[in-house]
Amino acid sequence: MKDVYLSIGTNMGERYENLQHAVALLKETEGIKLVRVSSVYETAAVGYTDQADFLNIAVHLKTDVSSADMLKICQSIEQELGRVREFRWGPRIIDLDILLYNQENIETESLTVPHPRMYERAFVLVPLVEIAASPFDVQLQQAHDLLQQMDCENEGITLWSPFEEFSTVH
Repeated sequence: MKDVYLSIGTNMGERYENLQHAVALLKETEGIKLVRVSSVYETAAVGYTDQADFLNIAVHLKTDVSSADMLKICQSIEQELGRVREFRWGPRIIDLDILLYNQENIETESLTVPHPRMYERAFVLVPLVEIAASPFDVQLQQAHDLLQQMDCENEGITLWSPFEEFSTVH
């Protein structure tokens, strides 16, 4: 089975419940095994900053699903939860990004892995490194090393709470 790491974020509606629902939908998906979910971090918006703060988590999965199918699953969950893409970096009810897919480098028209901006963003690196399998592979080691150089307080990221799953999906 392949190791997959996702970043999940939200800044609209019931943010915490949005994260819980996205994780529950991943767990229910055939061919995906949830390994670990990071703590929840609150972060200031990046890019378009005139919007509410985000809640972010990272998720470690094991799967036999292809990278292309994993992208379809992520987009399907976003759709099911009501994601509307109005403009780049705008507010969103949910956002699922594939950060790493089994130590592979993937570059297609619709998917780039490792995620092209993950190494620039503390709100991605902090939860990712928290749940990273050890020993680190090359991509996770790079994430860990970069995080050591960042000033997370000045990056606008704070621990919000541990992640707790719903017992059932509503």
